[in-house]
Amino acid sequence: MARRRPYELPKQKSTFGLNITSMTDMFTILLVFLLQSYSTSQVEITPENNLRLPTSATTANPVEAVKISLSKDALKIDKDKIADVKDSEFLAQDLESTDANFIKPLFEKLDHMAKNSTEKEKWVKEGKILLQADKDLPYATLRKVMYTASMAGFPQLKLVTMVGE
Repeated sequence: MARRRPYELPKQKSTFGLNITSMTDMFTILLVFLLQSYSTSQVEITPENNLRLPTSATTANPVEAVKISLSKDALKIDKDKIADVKDSEFLAQDLESTDANFIKPLFEKLDHMAKNSTEKEKWVKEGKILLQADKDLPYATLRKVMYTASMAGFPQLKLVTMVGE
């Protein structure tokens, strides 16, 4: 008794060819994009539109903290406007009458944040601030912010700069 061979499909010539040159180019572009956008920092800082940060050669990554931005026209905590700035000076109504370096709305906001902070926001309890300040502002204006922040219990202040020349 002869045994039957199993049926085999007739072999066809393959017409499909894989072009790996364009796929290699695509993966190279993706790799370059991912390397440029990869950041080891956990903190995301977005400068305000009208704010020009100073440059420095530091390579230290920012830490989580209360984010204050000081531009030529406003003082903000995160996105909330705290006080107006005109001609690189705070308005007289925002300054304490007995102490010209004390910014009342900033102190009230920082004091409120310190009293109502949660365990998750431990940087508030530690008194950490990241200050983004326009590079053309005079030091006297920055000093008022630093003085008021330290009076509110935020002595650890770091200036945010752009890495560059």
